[in-house]
Amino acid sequence: MSKERARRREARQAQLEAERAVRRRRVARRERRRALVRRLTPQLRRGRTGRLRRHTRGERAAIVLLTGAALAAIWSLVDDLALRLALVVLLLLVLPAIVVLALDRRT
Repeated sequence: MSKERARRREARQAQLEAERAVRRRRVARRERRRALVRRLTPQLRRGRTGRLRRHTRGERAAIVLLTGAALAAIWSLVDDLALRLALVVLLLLVLPAIVVLALDRRT
């Protein structure tokens, strides 16, 4: 009777060890795959990077709203179509310089 129990216990332990080995291989494979994906994907830079991140949300909203107001004023106050288009193009060309002069924080 005790020999039968010992044999069954050995079989159970062998089966558990085989399952543990399979699980360890799966985990190791998953970790290698994750490490490879981490190496291949570009890292996102945190913080204020890029051109739009230089200004706060309120400043960006003000830029858009004032530009829209200027465009509306041009289209409502100027009658000649060629002059309208010229003023719109001029506004769009000069807008970055205006933004830098008005909102640049460097001293």
